[in-house]
This record gives sequence, C-alpha cells and structure tokens, in this order.
Amino acid sequence: MLEAIEQINEYIFKKRQIFNLPLDLSVGTNFQQKVWRELQKIPYGKTISYKQLANNIGKISAYRAVANANGKNPFSIVIPCHRVIANDGGIGGYNGGVDKKVFLLNIENT
Repeated sequence: MLEAIEQINEYIFKKRQIFNLPLDLSVGTNFQQKVWRELQKIPYGKTISYKQLANNIGKISAYRAVANANGKNPFSIVIPCHRVIANDGGIGGYNGGVDKKVFLLNIENT
C-alpha cells in the first residue's frame, strides 16, 4: 500500500508517468478485465474515445459496455480511465467527479 501511495504522489507531482504496481483484476468480469488491460495501454498525456477503446478490444459496437466497464475500474489513476473521453470529444464522465478527471488530464498535459 505504501508503494501505491508513493507512486500516486509521484504521478501527481509529475515525476511518474507509468505505474509499476501488482494489480488483481480478478474482481472484474472477463470483459471488464479486457477493458482495464487496454486502458493501461493508453499513453500518458493522450486520450481516446469510448468508441476507440471498444474498437481496440475488437468490440466496436460495445462502446456503452466499455464505458460501463471503465466506470467500474477499481484502480482509478493507476489504470488510467480518466484518459477516455466521450465519443463527441467532450470530457465525459468520471467516477471521482468530472473536476477530478479534468485535474488528472491537466497534470498530464502541462
């Protein structure tokens, strides 16, 4: 737990772009796990849409299911669900609140 706190602090202070923590994804369904693994591939400072994420996992028409799996991400920040935006280019939602999503995206874009 201490290592996770240290890595998140480093991220917030722009000293870390990639997390190196063991994550137990077994709390999710196979589909959710697939989405969460794909989220980890989104580069620091980049965003993709829910539709792009669905396409990346081979489920182009399942972007709403992808959005739902994104919202159930148990490791926010570490699994960067904040990097997924609405299909229309808008900010989209975030379980921690849109203000926190904007904060995280701003960390990565400055």
